[in-house]
Amino acid sequence: MKDKGIKPCVPGRKSRAKPIKHDKRRSKRRNRIEIMFGRLKDWRRVATRYDRCAKVFLSAIALAATVMFWL
Repeated sequence: MKDKGIKPCVPGRKSRAKPIKHDKRRSKRRNRIEIMFGRLKDWRRVATRYDRCAKVFLSAIALAATVMFWL
């Protein structure tokens, strides 16, 4: 990944012999996004992707995200 210019943003385990340098700010942002995807997958329609059409699936995600934001 380093050859492609990708920087690590997830910290390594504490028991690792050689620690990896990581960006804490980036790690927190990534964690927020992972939590959001986890919450979206609580919606059965989004998790199993019942919709065949991409537009309908995207609108289901938008609806779920809107409801999650307002509640």
